[in-house]
Amino acid sequence: MLALKQQVFRLIALAQRHPGMVAVFGFASGLASFLLVERQAELAQVLGLVMLVSWLWLILENILRESIARRFGFELPPPLLRYATQMIHQESLFFVLPFFFITTTWNSGQLLFSGLLAAAALVSIIDPLYYKWLAPKRWLFLAYHTLALFAVLLTALPIIFKLTTPQSYQLALAAAVLLSFPSLFAIITVQRWWRGLLLIGLTLALGAGGWLARVWVPPATLWLTEVAVTTQFDNQNRAPGASLKQLSVAQLRSQGLYAYTAINAPRGLNERIYHVWRRDGGEVERIALNIQGGRKEGYRAWTHKQNFPADAVGRWQVQVLTEAGQMIGVLRFKVVE
Repeated sequence: MLALKQQVFRLIALAQRHPGMVAVFGFASGLASFLLVERQAELAQVLGLVMLVSWLWLILENILRESIARRFGFELPPPLLRYATQMIHQESLFFVLPFFFITTTWNSGQLLFSGLLAAAALVSIIDPLYYKWLAPKRWLFLAYHTLALFAVLLTALPIIFKLTTPQSYQLALAAAVLLSFPSLFAIITVQRWWRGLLLIGLTLALGAGGWLARVWVPPATLWLTEVAVTTQFDNQNRAPGASLKQLSVAQLRSQGLYAYTAINAPRGLNERIYHVWRRDGGEVERIALNIQGGRKEGYRAWTHKQNFPADAVGRWQVQVLTEAGQMIGVLRFKVVE
């Protein structure tokens, strides 16, 4: 025990002499996880577990510190714990960023969520923001930690447990809502009989808002590797013809139109997706497709639409959606006279 205590104090002294060392190490390890995609399952599993444990530590910090002091005879210094928590945030946020950056449809509302994650990652490596602005506000710090956990679970659950995107989103949202309760408890300090009802109501409202906002959250483990809107398709080789950005009504009527997508998904994942055909913002048709994960080039799926409305002229989209309504990507083309 004496040897362990000495090692801890050496670590503290080293951190005090080089206060930015832990932050630099956390950033470097996060950047490494950003690049080591082939180890994503192992990293996701470890990070998901660490984030859950660290959340419990944040909530029960004082009790656990006293218990450790009684059991082992020494107190864990707050600076060391702060550095460790910062490193967890850096590692987690920089791990999930590549997944969300790849899967984000940038000209949609998904830009807001991915931008929020990028801002959170930036805060984790800027000490003045992290320690002087974020950490002192307990409710904001817990909300920040919950956001990181939510993003990690969205990435980890499909990879580790082969859960579908809707299942992963539901579980991640349930965990985030449950863990946000202490933040709400800290915000609402009024001592009235209806405080409990208000807390429950806000928690339920947060869950409902998170579910409605799912269209703005990219599916972290599904992304398009190849897309095409074409009038020709090679069924034998499952290969599309030349992709079109514009075509005439005559071409549309004579040959119909193929929407081709190759979707990358984790190995072992079976997922239902939809090709939603839209014209000038209105939905025309929704076609279900089942995909399987594991193919490096992406699972090839396509729909062939031949029945178009009488007035087909306009701006068209084929949105690729998960069963929960999260957008994987969008194909755009224009029909002219």
